[in-house]
Amino acid sequence: MTAVLTPATATGGPETPGRRPGEKKRKRLLALAHSAPLLPAVLLLAVFLFGPVISSLYGSLTNASITGATAANAEFVGLKNYFDLFGDPDFPKSVLLTIVFLVASAIIGQNGVGLGLAVLMQSANKVVRTLVSTIVVTAWVLPEIVASFAAYAFFHDGGTLNEMLGVFGVEGPNWLYTFPMFAVILANVWRGTAFSMLVYTAALNDVPPEIREAAEVDGAKGWQRFAFITVPMIRRSISTNLMLTTLQTLSVFALIFVMTGGGPGTDSTTLPLLAYQEAFKFGELGFGTAIATILLVVGALFSIAYIRALRPEVD
Repeated sequence: MTAVLTPATATGGPETPGRRPGEKKRKRLLALAHSAPLLPAVLLLAVFLFGPVISSLYGSLTNASITGATAANAEFVGLKNYFDLFGDPDFPKSVLLTIVFLVASAIIGQNGVGLGLAVLMQSANKVVRTLVSTIVVTAWVLPEIVASFAAYAFFHDGGTLNEMLGVFGVEGPNWLYTFPMFAVILANVWRGTAFSMLVYTAALNDVPPEIREAAEVDGAKGWQRFAFITVPMIRRSISTNLMLTTLQTLSVFALIFVMTGGGPGTDSTTLPLLAYQEAFKFGELGFGTAIATILLVVGALFSIAYIRALRPEVD
């Protein structure tokens, strides 16, 4: 019996019905052609994003300073700045304060208050919605330096908060000295809640009302409808908002600098302030850049976690 060779069996590969020669190559070329408009954006990201990141990473491996001989001729010192950083007693405290500030003011504060306001305004009348939205959004649209001085005036020893407490016969403490982290956390929640509220308002408006009505007919209580129907349906909006507020809060500098300057002592010195102090107050530019690089890594880890949460579910 004579074997009949097909083009596929003659080359040793399996025959695929309906696939023409070169079809896979044409699909690749078509995909590249569709991706071509993205090339300018990729180049811009490479120049203006990855360029500074690489430059910063290299700077953290040098002994660069603001003044002196190493200001013009910095030397490569390898990982010395990082070893010195992990041996610095101020660094662990600064990391802890950064985590506390991030979790309390962004993950819990801004997201929790923003979601709560969005839910409450769904059942409020138009006048209340307009009034609340105006008050909350005003803090967000203020320039950061203006909002920072407003918060400083509110929490200062002779500021608005203690004046309000004095009306009720309560003598308030010096909030910025006694409870510095509490003050800056509340200030950051006040300033950033509007963004979360707007995101969650848009997400809740996209939830079909007939689904909630069907659950209500089935006997589900309000908190059950919210926990088991609304939250899963806006999961992607929650993950996106968590990522954005986390990255924004990690880089907060002006608010804390104006309100407390990182003090008293180092009791409100988060990583951005520690990097500023080391680089510009003490002149150790390479050491300060190493702190900024650590902050960049922390932000990247949070971003990866949130991006994984944003992946579409696979059945």
